[in-house]
Amino acid sequence: MSIKITEKCINCGACEPECPNQAIYEGGKKWRMSDGTSLIKNKTLDPTIFQEPKKKDIYFIVHEKCTECVGFYDQPQCVIICPVQCCVPDPKHYENIEELMKKKILLHENSCNS
Repeated sequence: MSIKITEKCINCGACEPECPNQAIYEGGKKWRMSDGTSLIKNKTLDPTIFQEPKKKDIYFIVHEKCTECVGFYDQPQCVIICPVQCCVPDPKHYENIEELMKKKILLHENSCNS
């Protein structure tokens, strides 16, 4: 499952640079699937078009881009770095390891790291 940021967030921003998929954004900031990925085409969402923020006041994680760091690290880096433990599993967006790896490959299929 992807990770979510709870209302306990203190807006420190420590999590944002740790995400290998650039799935974490500051509250109120528009996002794109192509940010931090090599995704050029997607059947459901144009990766180059800005999307509305998922939260306005605190950092948020775009579940469509979150792979729990599968394929990059052994553990989600946002969970490790967060000083107030507000990065937690999101049961609304469950994915198993195989699905997370497929998502990682999709997001980075055109990069040298895949």
